[in-house]
Amino acid sequence: MRVIYDQKFLKELEKTPSEVQNKADALLEPLKDEPFHPLLHTKKLKGPLYGLYSFRVLEYRVIFEVEKPDVVRLLAIRHRKDVYKYKR
Repeated sequence: MRVIYDQKFLKELEKTPSEVQNKADALLEPLKDEPFHPLLHTKKLKGPLYGLYSFRVLEYRVIFEVEKPDVVRLLAIRHRKDVYKYKR
């Protein structure tokens, strides 16, 4: 699985606490193997974010999309209280 990092995602990741950054790095390995790996607790999103997915990184969430069967694009990482206000 190929993982593409959106510029917005990278900027947001830099602003997160270091423990969140370290945990996100650790979770990228299972993501590369399988975007629906049990460690990620991946959820299919509804409403305005229909077609996107999220997974947990401590109290933060990563929003991503599956572009092709073998390509995942990471779009955003935000605190769980703010992440679902994400605009495409």
